[in-house]
Amino acid sequence: MTAQQHTGPARFTGDAHPYGGGDPYADYRTADFPFTRHTDLADRRFGAAVVAANDEFFAPRENLLVPGRAEFDPERFGHKGKIMDGWETRRRRGVSARQPWPAAQDHDWALIRLGAPGVVRGIVVDTAHFRGNYPQAVSVEGASVPGFPSPEDLLADDVKWTTLVPRTPVGGHAANGFTVAADQLVTHLRLNQHPDGGIARLRVYGDVVPDPGWLQALGTFDVVALENGGRVEDASDLFYSPAVHTIQPGRSQKMDDGWETRRRRDRGHDWIRYRLAAEARIRAVEIDTAYLKGNAAGWASVSVASDDEAGTGSGDTDGTQWREILPPTRLQPDTNHRFVLPAPAVGTRARLDIHPDGGISRLRLHGTLTEAGAETLKARHRELGG
Repeated sequence: MTAQQHTGPARFTGDAHPYGGGDPYADYRTADFPFTRHTDLADRRFGAAVVAANDEFFAPRENLLVPGRAEFDPERFGHKGKIMDGWETRRRRGVSARQPWPAAQDHDWALIRLGAPGVVRGIVVDTAHFRGNYPQAVSVEGASVPGFPSPEDLLADDVKWTTLVPRTPVGGHAANGFTVAADQLVTHLRLNQHPDGGIARLRVYGDVVPDPGWLQALGTFDVVALENGGRVEDASDLFYSPAVHTIQPGRSQKMDDGWETRRRRDRGHDWIRYRLAAEARIRAVEIDTAYLKGNAAGWASVSVASDDEAGTGSGDTDGTQWREILPPTRLQPDTNHRFVLPAPAVGTRARLDIHPDGGISRLRLHGTLTEAGAETLKARHRELGG
């Protein structure tokens, strides 16, 4: 059984111009999709993977989830033809010379395991560099399958797939964005291209919905981490890099894998506000400045608040009654700083302030869920079909 959900239209259709030399992205078509502020649930750093595809003759399916934008080398050819940085299938054919065209239902597919189960808010099907060999249309379906299903399990008749993006024409050499309105838990996707062709990248933006049973078994964990359901609400400055980098898995691997602000020329300071996985008791704080050497924040402080203390405005003075749990503390460049709190701090939100500017690579807030927080997570998980 397949349910239909409303989705916004793609922004682009039709061929792009043939590559004429120079910067291949000069005529790339894209737009500002608001849903990209959410977490990429198909990020390989979470453990996402393309577990199967019916065809990958020209280019392997794994390229779909490679971080960063697709690259193009006009001189690179292999024994099968042009080597593309994406997933590309062979050309489909009909059944005879009288019917050489693919049938209307013919299509290629790839199965994607999300790195973190969650609610999908938007999808980008990126056809960068596929100018005359992109699919005519795409569609995307989602399913919630517990455990570690094999491709055969996912293709079984008893799996319920929900249409997140109905069959929709797309454009070549373009970021084709779709808003998704299916408020349900998704663990796997089926990406379909009609009838064949190539897709460079797939990005799946949404909100992580953690397994409450797993978090309960862990006991103490990072209550602001993306993979555990934390998220960034707002930040003072996103000039060099996204604030969401600060709660990604693992340590930063290079300077732009953290959060860095522009140089301040006033007497203010920069900040990030976070939503925790649920109400939690925070016992320890880590602030990492890895790879930030001449541009690390000078001092940092951390505060928490609960929902009943929250304000309604925006900016660094939104009316919330913040309670400081780590006073302004001197930071060292390229260093992971660890602080044990003198007493557990309870809250549903957190705020990091850096003085006066600069950056950090990661923030970790180690704690346990309160009884109320655990119940909130369980109720949300049930509501979404988990």
